Amino acid sequence: MTVAAIEAKICGLRTARSVRSAVAGGAAYVGFVFYEPSPRYVTPEAAAALAEAIPPAIKKVAVLVDADDETIANITAQVPLDMVQLHGHEDPARVAEIRRHHGVAVMKSISVADAADVERAAEFEACADRLLFDAKAPPASAT
Repeated sequence: MTVAAIEAKICGLRTARSVRSAVAGGAAYVGFVFYEPSPRYVTPEAAAALAEAIPPAIKKVAVLVDADDETIANITAQVPLDMVQLHGHEDPARVAEIRRHHGVAVMKSISVADAADVERAAEFEACADRLLFDAKAPPASAT
């Protein structure tokens, strides 16, 4: 049996200390959140400065939520990125368009609560370079 290598992605980096910890911990990917409502939001300028301390072998990822082309272009022009992670409601056509238009690898996040959500991931196999499975938040009444 062949076992695939496991790669870790550490997201929400905002400080030089968190970048050093992710690098020292062996992260294969580090993520910067460019979604302003998030408490882990970082500006493109701050992310560009933090990215300077990341070795080339570690992939730098922009975490985006339903970003428009102007926003993506602004971020990719300022931050040396290897990939964008789409964490919104992007459909396969939008994922393919972002990949083609911006010339960057794409990781599509799939929210999962049940088997049907996992099956839906097949829609993105042809247009995304990677898939990330993320647990759906439970309904407010379940907490």
